[in-house]
Parts: sequence; C-alpha cells; structure tokens
Amino acid sequence: QVQLVESGGGLVQPGGSLRLACAASGSIFSFDVMGWYRQAPGKQRELVADISDGRTNYADSVKGRFAISRDNAKNTVYLQMNSLKPEDTAVYYCKADNPGGNSYWGQGTQVTVSS
Repeated sequence: QVQLVESGGGLVQPGGSLRLACAASGSIFSFDVMGWYRQAPGKQRELVADISDGRTNYADSVKGRFAISRDNAKNTVYLQMNSLKPEDTAVYYCKADNPGGNSYWGQGTQVTVSS
C-alpha cells in the first residue's frame, strides 16, 4: 500500500513562511505527477501547485510566493510557502499519480495564517 504523509503545517503570522513536506512510502514508488492541493472551510479543494519531470505549475494566487520541489531520492515533495497571507489558510493535501493511473492522497496538514 502507498502512503503519503504531510508535515510542516502550523500557525504563522502574515508575511511568514512555512515549508510543507510530503513523504511517500510503498512497494511501488514511481509517480508521474505530484502536487499540492488545499481546501479552506466552505470552499472546494483547489490545486496549488504540481510538478512533473522538470515542469511546474502554480495557481495564480500563489505564483511568486510558493515553490514546489521534488526529491526523488527521498520520495518527498515539498512546498515552500513565502509571504503567507490569511487567505492561504487551509488544509493542504499532497497528491501523487502513478503511471498506472492510480491517485493517492495524504491526510492533510493544517496551515493557519493569522496575526
């Protein structure tokens, strides 16, 4: 079984930074695409950023502030979040897609941006 575990969330002040990590484990560990999604209370889950090969893409709301990266040797994807705003408050979820067409989700980590 594949498991994705997010970490790094917490409470920060506006303008602060956090780095989220998603560590993947399992028997088969080749993923085409890994990404971060977030869901705020009362809102739909939305794509924040994803990474595949050397390509990355970001939601317009986080461009220039967030950066996604991937360490294949450690089976980990990161999300560096800078200049955080209160509207970034959400549960952040890691997602991984493998070549077989299967998708896996982590349990989420809470990010709260508040003064």
